[in-house]
Parts: sequence; structure tokens; C-alpha cells
Amino acid sequence: MRLLLVEDDPLIGQGVSDALNGDGTLLEWVTCAEHAESALLDGEFDLVILDLGLPGMDGLTLLSRIRQQGNGIPVLILTARDQVSDRVAGLDSGADDYLVKPFDLEELSARIRALVRRRSGYTSPVIQYRHLEVNPSSREVLSNGVPVSLSRREYALLMEFLHHPGKVFTRDQLGERLYGWNEGVESNSLEVHIHHLRKKIGDGLIHTVRGVGYRIEPLS
Repeated sequence: MRLLLVEDDPLIGQGVSDALNGDGTLLEWVTCAEHAESALLDGEFDLVILDLGLPGMDGLTLLSRIRQQGNGIPVLILTARDQVSDRVAGLDSGADDYLVKPFDLEELSARIRALVRRRSGYTSPVIQYRHLEVNPSSREVLSNGVPVSLSRREYALLMEFLHHPGKVFTRDQLGERLYGWNEGVESNSLEVHIHHLRKKIGDGLIHTVRGVGYRIEPLS
């Protein structure tokens, strides 16, 4: 799961980044709306966490522009504006959820999981895919009822496939989602992670699309 945080407060930005990065989640942090627009054009994200009081273009304007471009990415507003009128304005501008500062990081994480889960087509908090059962809140993975121990990268890969069933990922797309902007990808590391993941969850789930990349079958 790759998230984009748009937050100009360095303490909040660092705190959210430290709390959410890892165990299947990669968070990219920008401090203004203009950089957020560039990030959304250049890369794929599963959700945007958006402050409203940004320098230059404000958060509501950015949100309106995202929706005008036809981008349906889930957007969670994270702001100190706590008036009912502010919440109404945010939701009417296209936000999917609204959380007021100060906030609890566990609640923020739960709201993110719920939004991404619904967008992926899952109705239960526990993801069921064939013989796999994944609980994103506890990071527990079961295969035919037996616990499976996955490394951080393996778990991140599995969640990318489960959040986008049917989507073909290129090697570059998976590398961007696992390693982000600031970390290099070794030449064969992605293939090694996929090989180990296949051995642990079963060979028949992750398919190689020759000359393109990898996918799992859609839910239906």
C-alpha cells in the first residue's frame, strides 16, 4: 500500500511518516499542493492524506483539482479545521473521510485500512482470497488456516496484489511501491521476493505475465 501525505507541519509529517511506514505500507511525504500534484502525475498511490492549511494552493483547491481530473483516489482530510461547515466543505469537495487534529495514530491507520479495503472491493476487515486469509490490522497471514511468516517486503508485495486483484504490475511499478523515491532497487531483489512469496503462499496465486510483469486473478 502506497500513501501520499500532503502536510506542511514538519512535526506532524514526520510523526505520521514514522508511524505508517513499514509492514506493507510505504508513505511518501510532500509539503505543498504543487508537489502533491506532481507526485500524483508521476506515480501510483492508494490513498492521499491531505492537510487543508497548505502554503500556496490550499488543500480544498487541490482536492477539487484531483476530482476534476477524474482521479478517484481515496482522500482522507487531516486538518485542525473542526467546524461542521469545514467538514461539510471537505466532504462535498470530494473527500472520502475527515479526521480532525489532534488525532490518534491508531485511528488514522484504521481509517486508511477501511478506505483502501473498500476501494479494493473487500467488505470484511479480514481479506479472504482463495486459501489465504490476511488481517491487515495485525499483519497476520494464514494459508489454509496455517500461519505464514513473511518478511516486510514479502508482505508488502502480497498486499499490493491483494489490493489490486487482476491488475498487471510491471517490475518498475512494484519497485516504486516497495522502495519509494529514496531507496534503490537491486537488480534481482524483486524477483527474489516474488520467488520466496510464491513458495510460502503457493505457486498458483501470483502469475507471470510474460514480457509485462505479475498479477493475481480478479476476485470474481
